Amino acid sequence: MILAFDIGGSRIRAAVWDGTLRPLGEVATPAGDKAAFVAAVAGFVTGQERGIAISIAGVVDPATGVGKVANIPAIDGLALGPEVQAATGLPVRVLNDADCFALAEARAGAGRGHGTVLGVILGSGVGGGLVIGGRLVKGAGGYAGEWGHGPVIRGEFAFACGCGQVGCVDTVGGARGLERLHRKRTAELLGAEAIIAGWMAGEAEAGETMALWRELVAGPLAMVVNVVGADVVPVGGGLSRALGLVGYLDEAVRVRLLRKTSGPLLVPAACGADAGLLGAAMAGVAEWG
Repeated sequence: MILAFDIGGSRIRAAVWDGTLRPLGEVATPAGDKAAFVAAVAGFVTGQERGIAISIAGVVDPATGVGKVANIPAIDGLALGPEVQAATGLPVRVLNDADCFALAEARAGAGRGHGTVLGVILGSGVGGGLVIGGRLVKGAGGYAGEWGHGPVIRGEFAFACGCGQVGCVDTVGGARGLERLHRKRTAELLGAEAIIAGWMAGEAEAGETMALWRELVAGPLAMVVNVVGADVVPVGGGLSRALGLVGYLDEAVRVRLLRKTSGPLLVPAACGADAGLLGAAMAGVAEWG
């Protein structure tokens, strides 16, 4: 039995895996208090578990276990696994949430049956994970699959990124990026949902913003697909739930690929809100059986 967590800046969700994922509930994330954070996780332990697997909104270095977790200051720069293990007596594995998403989609979702799966998150920002042959690829520093960063955009739409670079896909590809593009183009302050609704309704300005968004995102994503040889690209995150958006981006990506396909490559994710929990649990099963 594996105890799995999906942890973000505002809430901690827990579930147990015993062949089926069973939710256990959630608590608020004590983002500023390390002891309270560890206690919140330990509070779900019953003594029947074989290990704890954690999906977290941050990058974890596989060599050191140290995480970069910007939205939870209490554990930023900390090797979380040993802290939780000391409090619970259980082995702990900590993974990036996009990696957990990709693993869940590869094994049980839209990527099931495919050899190379690139999981893409289009949420507030841009993230991703890579699974090859059913195994998660972590890479040096834990950054494999993080296609949202690197200076690839030039000119007036090259915005400063939180990673310290300028022109990253992360600055334009997610919901906040879409809003930034629209504001730069029109000086109009609209939320991503309103921009997408306008696009779907045939409004000219919203349509031009969406076309720009697709142009800026499709090229870098196509390059990554060429590099890793992805068979399928499950897309999750808030933007992916907009009707038609994944297909709209897919059309632009496929015409930029070396490998030509008649069917879609980018497809909506299938595991829903529990992808993080499910991916963490799967990683735990692989670790402890």
